[in-house]
Amino acid sequence: MEPLASRIRPKILSEFVGQEHLTGEGKPLRVAIEKKELFSFILWGPPGSGKTTLARIYANALDADFFELSAVEAGKDDIRKVLGTRASRTPTLGMDKPKILFVDEIHRFNKAQQDFLLPFVERGDITLIGATTENPSFEIISPLLSRCRVFVLNEHNENEMEKILKRTKIKMPKDARDWLIRLASGDARQAITALETAEALYGKVTLDTLKEAVQSKHLRYDKKGDEHYNTISAFIKSMRASQPDAALYYLARMVDAGEDPKFIARRMVIFASEDIGLAQPTALVVANAVFEAVNKIGYPEATINLAHGVAYLAQSKKDRRSYDAIFEALDDVKKFGNLPIPMNVRNAPTKLMKDLGYHKGYKMYDTESYLPEKLKKKKYLKDE
Repeated sequence: MEPLASRIRPKILSEFVGQEHLTGEGKPLRVAIEKKELFSFILWGPPGSGKTTLARIYANALDADFFELSAVEAGKDDIRKVLGTRASRTPTLGMDKPKILFVDEIHRFNKAQQDFLLPFVERGDITLIGATTENPSFEIISPLLSRCRVFVLNEHNENEMEKILKRTKIKMPKDARDWLIRLASGDARQAITALETAEALYGKVTLDTLKEAVQSKHLRYDKKGDEHYNTISAFIKSMRASQPDAALYYLARMVDAGEDPKFIARRMVIFASEDIGLAQPTALVVANAVFEAVNKIGYPEATINLAHGVAYLAQSKKDRRSYDAIFEALDDVKKFGNLPIPMNVRNAPTKLMKDLGYHKGYKMYDTESYLPEKLKKKKYLKDE
């Protein structure tokens, strides 16, 4: 049977709940739908905020042929099939209908896949709608992003969640509804799925049956929930403590839960400078290489790249001196503001500046501190 979340999905804009900054009177998506304006765009927002629903409403309003792919599973061949396929509709007056390709989790497409998609979007062979939970500035290649508008969606507030749950027509007591809304944290799809599961398993929805129904891996590892933050925290701390076995275990938990591999790799790049730093400068090179590999390859093979990097970083010597040094310097910048720069290290591109003493007395290998006078005795980068 079709999932409840899909069965009650709004088909027209008047049924859609939330995202008033995009769908309200005079707002961009509403205007585009009303004027039947065809263009490519990216929907960036948290899970269950209505990205897929808005894409379908838009395509339906423009009477377009709508093709949907998941970037987790799709590849170049799937895109080729879309380009060579027409939906089962009869074109009006012999004219082709617009062809809209919706790519869910478009951030999971690696650079090569996005490069492949680019010329078809440029030529107008397809109109692209991408959905992503990640910042498009980091996840979408610049040429493709420049050809798309970006609409930012927010998580649903409690009032919107209540309206959405009422659409299910499933009865539940107030304490159960309030608990479910808090648990879902604005994710409408998660709330509806939990509700459907509780009713299917227990025949009724109460606070107790809801709590039993959500004891699944998917709901426990919510990307905005405690399990997410606890796991990434344990992962970082294990590498910091030079415990590769623990680090690999927490990596495995994140991979198994479907965590974005680029999120993991980004944290590894940060860790390489923050915790390893000067002790093993090649750690940053390795971490960056892992990120590039993950970006190009994607799951499932990217798991091997992540494991390689984690094992290396966990076993590397640790040195946080450069990390501590920059934040101590930042504290002084905030505390003292822009202190006068010593005259001997100022730039002197003009005669006037030279006459005023800029650059005077500069020595290439001077042992005297170049810090401002007030900070002359300061030492940010401590000795080992």
